[in-house]
Amino acid sequence: MAAEGGGGGGGAGRRLPPHSPSGLVLQTVEMHTGGEPLRIIPRLEMAEEAVAEGLSLLSLRREVAAAQDHVRRALMHEPRGHAGMYGAVVVHNGAAATGAHLAALFLHGAGYSTMCGHAVLALGRFALDYGLVAAPSCPETAVRLHCPCGPVTAFVPWDGHRSGNPVRFHSVPAFAAATDLAIDVPGHGKVMVDIGYGGTFYAFLSAEQLGLDVCSSKTRDLVNAASAVTEAVKKQFKLRHPESEDLAFLYGTILTDGKDAFSEEPTTNICVFADEQVDRSPTGSGVTARIALQYHKGLIQLNQTRTFRSSTTGSFFTGKAVKEAKFGDYNAVIVEVSGEAFYTGTATFTVEEEDPLKYGFFFK
Repeated sequence: MAAEGGGGGGGAGRRLPPHSPSGLVLQTVEMHTGGEPLRIIPRLEMAEEAVAEGLSLLSLRREVAAAQDHVRRALMHEPRGHAGMYGAVVVHNGAAATGAHLAALFLHGAGYSTMCGHAVLALGRFALDYGLVAAPSCPETAVRLHCPCGPVTAFVPWDGHRSGNPVRFHSVPAFAAATDLAIDVPGHGKVMVDIGYGGTFYAFLSAEQLGLDVCSSKTRDLVNAASAVTEAVKKQFKLRHPESEDLAFLYGTILTDGKDAFSEEPTTNICVFADEQVDRSPTGSGVTARIALQYHKGLIQLNQTRTFRSSTTGSFFTGKAVKEAKFGDYNAVIVEVSGEAFYTGTATFTVEEEDPLKYGFFFK
């Protein structure tokens, strides 16, 4: 049980610290992908009950935000988390009905995402190692996940005993929403941005347009500039998603080194999403969207693999367009993203009701 009340009894054999009988006991599995953390909540009863009653995953995202947001804040924010923490709630009920092994809600410091590539890579391993796939096959098992943006399949190495790396996933249809879009950014003037969708929307531009270098500029300067772009795009361009208004929002801005044409050499980027949160990995959904943009512009062909490097940790993902698709009015592609996910431990978090900061605080 990942979120439940528990007693605060004493004694030398006590397994948990003192906590309120009515308070939360939150059990998690800790992972990271390319340096980006993933705090997995294996089960949340409220989410299971809501889905059992017929709530869709997108509707569950809204419901959890409205009624159970203290769980996110308790685990993502300090003192249990930090400004860069990321999480996922595993949802079991209803997954089979969608043909999935599991569903997932994605959590971050400011709210709830609709897609997270680094989390999918980690959850693929988690699903095998924690028995969510009944009969894994060697040397690789397909793990079907239902994300708020739609179905995603991870392909996970399996040796008969434990999962391994690298993990890869096939995305929802990804597309170019806008290219060479002129945006006036306060403090920087007019810049040209592309907007791509990879399960969520991002704005893309070279850091050079903002007078910065994605590899050598101070992270704070990159964050400030990317955040200014995000706010400017939100005000000057209306996003449209073919299926749901809930998915029609700009998640963040990804600054790049401008190396969009196909090359065997890695291209470097930094993703600043939500409330100025910085992805430590190369950003799985961002790689998906960037590949879609490059394919749309004719810069890459199907099955040409590109390597993406995080400017924060130096970690790598690879990405390639594997199949053309149609998504509403958009010409789209299915993108394969590959990376390495690792376990870092498990944790049990408790709450004392009298603690004035029991559900955390957000410090930037």
